[in-house]
Amino acid sequence: MGKSSNRKNGSKTDERNPDGTFASGNPGRPRGARHRVTQAIEAMLEGQREALTQAAIDKALEGDVTALRLCLDRIAPARKDSAVSFDLPKIETANDAANAARAILKAVADGEVTPLEAASVMSVVEQFRRTLETTEIERRITALEAAK
Repeated sequence: MGKSSNRKNGSKTDERNPDGTFASGNPGRPRGARHRVTQAIEAMLEGQREALTQAAIDKALEGDVTALRLCLDRIAPARKDSAVSFDLPKIETANDAANAARAILKAVADGEVTPLEAASVMSVVEQFRRTLETTEIERRITALEAAK
């Protein structure tokens, strides 16, 4: 038996690399392109958005817990994160970032912030430290080139 050709809607699915990625010249579906089923459902719902929304609201007002949750999630969605407030030392050098890390660790130990919040803040401090280091390296290179 020869090589089977898996053709569906004109696409060549047998032109993939062994790792499953698309072969050169076959980019696959463009980013953001919607599936045909999704497009069909959206077309069917197009003229019914207001009626469906009103029906969900009516059911929520009647006590339907699922409809109520759906409506509340739209009105007041769960927050992805929250503001964190605690004292951090001023960070002007890469060395200051170490002091900031100590302050973050102390805030966790004191119960001022959660470990997850601390990890997020530490990520911001680390990015800023990298920026400071890059700026310092560029300044030194410029000074060395000017001295030549």
